[in-house]
Amino acid sequence: MDSQVNSDPWEKVAQRLGSDLHLDLPPDHSTGPPGRGARRRHALAEALRAAIADGRLPAGSRLPPYRSLAADVGLARGTVATVYQELVAEGWLVARQGSGTRVADGARGPGPAAAAPASSSTSNTPVHNFALGQPNSSLFPRTDWVASTRRVMAAAPDDAFGPGHPRGSSPLRRALAGYLSRARGVRTDPDQIVLTTSVKYALELLSRNVFGESIAVESHGLPFHRQAIERGATTTTPIPIDTAGAVIDAIPDRTTAVLLTPSHQFPTGVALSPARRAAVVDWARARGGLVVEDDYDGELRYDRDPVGVLQALGPDVVIHTGSVSKSISPALRIAWLVLPPHLVDTVAWAKGIREPDASIVDQLILADMIETGAYDRHVRRSRQYYRRRRDHLTARFAATGVESHGIAAGLHAVIPVDPRDESAILTEGSRRGFAFAALSLFRHPDAPPPDDAGGIVVGFGTPSASTYSRDVDALVDLIGDYLPKRRLRAE
Repeated sequence: MDSQVNSDPWEKVAQRLGSDLHLDLPPDHSTGPPGRGARRRHALAEALRAAIADGRLPAGSRLPPYRSLAADVGLARGTVATVYQELVAEGWLVARQGSGTRVADGARGPGPAAAAPASSSTSNTPVHNFALGQPNSSLFPRTDWVASTRRVMAAAPDDAFGPGHPRGSSPLRRALAGYLSRARGVRTDPDQIVLTTSVKYALELLSRNVFGESIAVESHGLPFHRQAIERGATTTTPIPIDTAGAVIDAIPDRTTAVLLTPSHQFPTGVALSPARRAAVVDWARARGGLVVEDDYDGELRYDRDPVGVLQALGPDVVIHTGSVSKSISPALRIAWLVLPPHLVDTVAWAKGIREPDASIVDQLILADMIETGAYDRHVRRSRQYYRRRRDHLTARFAATGVESHGIAAGLHAVIPVDPRDESAILTEGSRRGFAFAALSLFRHPDAPPPDDAGGIVVGFGTPSASTYSRDVDALVDLIGDYLPKRRLRAE
């Protein structure tokens, strides 16, 4: 009976359907003596029991349709169907109309069950999560993403899924060129854009191929950005920040490049003044240097006039970089470099076709969201959501006499504290289950510590909607223990 499977027309169909299942079936060396079918049926049943017993097929695992498995293991469909029925009767499997055949709950051999691995996420999950660098995950535009996915998958040509140009997807570069020009004032065309996975990767790419031996950076900034630059063999030199942004006159003479966050300095939140914007472009042209503009939080502005990009003042000397990690999600690995024309080929071919890149499908989906207006709508909805959160946070602290900083845009605020209290607040915050950071964490190792500027940096986008008010109350209570008035009363 089993020999008929080779001529069964179903085999050709079944091999295209179902799913793979590896079983430890002994080889069949017989040529068809009496009892062969029973032996093969017994071997298949034992192989399935063993896979369930040792955990290779955990509870809930869906088995291939019996006709598909029959084609894969070279048995008749009736033989495999009988084995499935036998294991269902024994309680190893369950079969329901519409959901296929699955491993039954609790189906496991008599041996000791494997201990469930300890979940680090459970033990390390903050009670009050004010972690930085991430939007609220509940805002991910699921409906728009699904709609764009359907349109893209229906319309994309076959060659869209092959190796592409090192600059990245043409549809996304075209969409970005229009969006960045309209929404941020960037002066570019699609051929000047190189897509990457993150600003961090973009900085490392530039460090290896564009920067010289040294680059000036703001005295406070993201440590992993500095580390990415230094991995590319470029040293970083800090320049001070004041209420007008980075002090351009402090750029060292030997430096030919500078990295700035001009729209919303991280973490202080100040914007680079118009005079200093013009000054840094003049500096770059006079020195034959480059300015790298990280458009950090540029889209998430609240109660101030839009701050345009620095790149618009000097597209010949400014490299503009940004990503969707704050506007959509850091899980979506898409960022971009807008380059002066003379650097495009150098950067693109250094990146290479096979270098780390975002999924081409994600690039096409984001392009569709931009073209259809879904991305704009999502940003505007997010802006209002975070503005309400920002207002709630600042109002609660204002009631205690504390004015938070860096809150005209973005997803974080700096709560000013005595720099001598930063360490104690971090320790006590950790004990109470908080996640946040001290301002000193972001200071360049070679930058002198400020005399009177301490702070706790909190991400107000992170807490869940159901706990946000309680989280803010707990934060105010924690910081309040270190305010001068309360400290004096305690003493």
